[in-house]
Amino acid sequence: MTGPITFVVITGLSGAGKSYAIKCFEDMGFFCVDNLPTTLIPTFADLITRSSHSITRVALGVDVREGEYLTHLIDTLGELRKREHKVEVLFLEAGEEALVRRYRETRRRHPLAPEGNVVEGIRAERKALSTMREVADRIIDTSALTVHQLKDLLIEMYVAPGQRTGLTISLVSFGFKHGVPFDADLVFDVRFLPNPHFVEGLRPLDGRDSRVREFILKHEDSREMLQRLEGFLGFVLPAYQREGKAYLTVAVGCTGGRHRSVALVEELRGFLDRLGLAATVVHRDMDRE
Repeated sequence: MTGPITFVVITGLSGAGKSYAIKCFEDMGFFCVDNLPTTLIPTFADLITRSSHSITRVALGVDVREGEYLTHLIDTLGELRKREHKVEVLFLEAGEEALVRRYRETRRRHPLAPEGNVVEGIRAERKALSTMREVADRIIDTSALTVHQLKDLLIEMYVAPGQRTGLTISLVSFGFKHGVPFDADLVFDVRFLPNPHFVEGLRPLDGRDSRVREFILKHEDSREMLQRLEGFLGFVLPAYQREGKAYLTVAVGCTGGRHRSVALVEELRGFLDRLGLAATVVHRDMDRE
C-alpha cells in the first residue's frame, strides 16, 4: 500500500497545450490519465493506494469535455485533500488570437463550437472554466511559448534539479567494414587518419592503449580532427538540450573499429567529462577478429 499521492490536475482552454502537457508529465514520471470522469477520481485514488505498484505522482487531464462532471471537480479535489493527498491545479490558457490561429493551423473543431464560430466557442469555454481558473495553483499563458519552452517550464516547476534526466549521450566506436550503427544520430569518419594497424607492435593493441593513442595524436591531422569534433559537440549539445531531446548517439568509425575510432571516442569521453556531462561508451567492433 502506498502513502499519500501527489495529484496534478491539468486543465484549461482547448488549444492551450493540455494534451502536450500531459505527455510532458508522462515523460517526467507521472502516471497520467486524461478525461477521467471527476466523480471517479476518489475511487481511482483508492485503487492506486491499494495497488502493489508504487505510484506516488499522478497527472489528471480535465477539461470542458467533462460536461456536467466538471461541476463536481471542486468537491472532488476537496475529497482528495481530506484523504491527505497533495493536490495542485495547473491551468493552461492562451490569448484569443493565439487560440484561433492554432485551430486554423490544426483544422480541429472547438468542443464548444462543433458547427459554429471558433471565437464564440473559445469565449464560452473561458466562461465555463472561470471557476477552475480562480482555484488554480499555477496558471501558464502559452500564447508566446513553443512546445519546447512549455516543456522546459514544466520540468522547472515539477522536477527537482537532482532528478532531471536531461540528455542521454552515447559514444560509439565502430568499423565501417562491419556497417554503420543504425541508431547513430551523428557519424564521423576517421579512416583518413594514420592507421596503427600497419605499425609493428601496435596491431594487437586497441585504441585504449596509451601507445596507440600517442601514435595517433602525434600527427597534426589527428589533433585537428579531435579539435573539430570537440568544437562541434560543444556547439550542438546545447541545441539538443534546448530542443528537449532525450537521446544523442555519436558514432566514430574507422576501417575495423579497433584503433583510431576507439582512441577518438575515448578522447571525446574525456572532453564530455570536462564539461560535466556523462556519456555511455560502447566500442562495438573492438574485439572482432
